[in-house]
Amino acid sequence: MKTNRRDLLRGAAATGALAGTVAIAGCDRSGTRDKSGAAGGQSSSMSPDITENTIAEAEKLQGVSFTPAERAMMLEDLEDNLQKLANLRAMEMPNNLAPACVFNPRLPGKSIKAQRNTLSLKDETPPPLPESDVDIAYASVRQQGVWIRSGALTSVRLTNIYLQRLSEYDAQLNAFITPTPDLARKQAVDADKDLARGRDRGPLHGIPYGLKDLADTKGVATTWGANPYKDRIPEEDCEVARKLRLAGAVLLGKTACGAIAYGDQWFGARTRNPWNTREGSSGSSAGSAAAVAAGLCSFAIGTETLGSIVSPSERCGTVGLRPTFGRVSRAGMMALCWSLDKVGPICRSVEDTALVLSELNGYDADDPAASRIGFTYDGAIDLSALTVGYVPQWFEEGDGADREALDAMTALGVTLKEFTWPAIDIESLIEILFVESAAAFQELTLSGRDDELVWQDAEAWPNTWRKARFISAVDLVQMDRLRRKLMQELNAAFEGFDALIGPHYAGSALLATNMTGGPQLALRAGFAQTPSRTVTDETTLGGETFRTPRGISLWGGLFQEGSLIALGAALERELGVSRERPPQFS
Repeated sequence: MKTNRRDLLRGAAATGALAGTVAIAGCDRSGTRDKSGAAGGQSSSMSPDITENTIAEAEKLQGVSFTPAERAMMLEDLEDNLQKLANLRAMEMPNNLAPACVFNPRLPGKSIKAQRNTLSLKDETPPPLPESDVDIAYASVRQQGVWIRSGALTSVRLTNIYLQRLSEYDAQLNAFITPTPDLARKQAVDADKDLARGRDRGPLHGIPYGLKDLADTKGVATTWGANPYKDRIPEEDCEVARKLRLAGAVLLGKTACGAIAYGDQWFGARTRNPWNTREGSSGSSAGSAAAVAAGLCSFAIGTETLGSIVSPSERCGTVGLRPTFGRVSRAGMMALCWSLDKVGPICRSVEDTALVLSELNGYDADDPAASRIGFTYDGAIDLSALTVGYVPQWFEEGDGADREALDAMTALGVTLKEFTWPAIDIESLIEILFVESAAAFQELTLSGRDDELVWQDAEAWPNTWRKARFISAVDLVQMDRLRRKLMQELNAAFEGFDALIGPHYAGSALLATNMTGGPQLALRAGFAQTPSRTVTDETTLGGETFRTPRGISLWGGLFQEGSLIALGAALERELGVSRERPPQFS
């Protein structure tokens, strides 16, 4: 059983890829990659001599077998296909050109209850403004907002606190690729002026944040963490940046992401975990999680395709919310996998994710997959009315922090019931990610510019994308049908449950819920002594261990983030471990 995100990725890489009968297209006959086979040019290597023996050899990689007569019948059409492929690859297809087929997480005949856009926080009396800048920096978004509205704190002062901390600590963390201090100071001044005039833009007014460097920002470099794009400067803001600007939030800069949304290694450095700077912060929302955990910003924006919010939140001890697919617009965001990409907040407290999501939520016609549904949050819901599921095996195989989280959930007064996880083999579904991302970045593969990416191991993108070209279209359609079957079975399993609790990577939950599009909330559950780890969770030699965070996840039904956050906030209070800070940055 795969127990973490890297196991999923590495397991798929180790199995090898399937080969199509025309897979030789795009390579020269000496076996080296054709550097001129990319978009914009046609190479003579697109017309290799295909024989019946070529087809017979390709059959071995595809797991099929044909007769000599069947191979002879195919031959002419396969040769014709090479020209079609050459013509297709010569067409310019920018990253923001989405496929005509759009993933929809809603099953036919299954209605989603309408929601009003309401934000009702649990009653609590915020503490007075601390004297220490450090205590102000680590305060929640909600507390900071109260202080700003009362006049005890200004956005300018809060912004300068973070800019000072960024200047002092980011060299140790590499959490930001492009800080924007001048822009931040201007936006903070404007936020204070607006409040002085009686214009309150909402819960994020005057609050400084970091934006993952996959999100376009007008006139500010958006590098995707990768050498081929490190000088890329967009002409427009993405929809998320536009919404946060209108909400009065203050952009401190672009946070680091692993190159092309994988890992914590970008073109300039590796982003570090504030709890143990000898290891990376995981990824790909590496800088967003590290910056929030180290008190370099109030909150940050991450993206997830398969664990890129959850994984760094686990490593850095932050709260990560992966919303339902389609709830938050991805317009102006780098596309990695059109049917899986999601955008969500990374915070230091669970309830802060509700504040951020309330501003990010909303239909956007520029995102073909965007949904039209409101976001309702009530922090005072009756927890005794909720039924929470758990899979006993997941906790038997987990650690002490996992079991303490389950005990804490029981103490909240919810109805706790065993959850029957669907008995279905879905490991092949990860190939959907590999194929879509290979299509999104075809130019890098065919031109050979994938060699410019810093990470070049077997599980890294360059190798993954090359292998993805050998997955047959027929099998990809079958995977999509399996995905539909998973949606049906997981929907049936969730009947009668408001949420499911479990370790982040237990069973196939991370892969399954990303594929079905449901929300996941990752929060801190405790701590463990761990050695320094690589991005694939392998450990370094030497035996020294460090006290690092451990997390737990909650999953819910489609668009049920409101109840999921309220439940998570109560669990966070019950566990009582969320306020501890990384000692090196306190």
